[in-house]
Amino acid sequence: MVATTSQIPVLPAEEHERRRRRADSTLQPLWALLDEVKDPEIPVISIWELGILQDIAMRDGTVVVTITPTYSGCPAMDAIAEDVAAALAAAGYPDCEVVNRFSPAWSTSWITEEAQEKLRAYGIAPPGRGCGGGTTEVQCPRCGSRNVRSISEFGSTACKALYQCGDCAEPFDHFKPI
Repeated sequence: MVATTSQIPVLPAEEHERRRRRADSTLQPLWALLDEVKDPEIPVISIWELGILQDIAMRDGTVVVTITPTYSGCPAMDAIAEDVAAALAAAGYPDCEVVNRFSPAWSTSWITEEAQEKLRAYGIAPPGRGCGGGTTEVQCPRCGSRNVRSISEFGSTACKALYQCGDCAEPFDHFKPI
């Protein structure tokens, strides 16, 4: 099947650059290793799939991993840094530095298509694709209904809002499009 333009996601320049850094890296085994590091708040997706993992470099024998938080006060960043260091140490890379990069700011448009499906299967409505990293239309991840209502601007974490489906009555988190 040939992909049409409507099937190809529109990605911001930052996300193209992030994907290029990974594709062009000479450290592919380290990228693959860190694909196993999951987000501690959403354990079905990796930090790469969520768009947090930005770069991996080797400097004087030290693995330098650059990550971007989903928002500046994200409490999971310390746990993510610890998980990255533990994964690298277990693979024989005891010397590592985890660098938090805040600019450009993380965007929901950095969440991979695969991760969006994993979020939905986990019960979290993904932000979707579109202008500004997401769409405003929210769909219930359990039954697919668009008959939903906002319960609170804050869900289980600050980057998610709480919704309830009008058809299946289930509450669910929705990743806020940023």
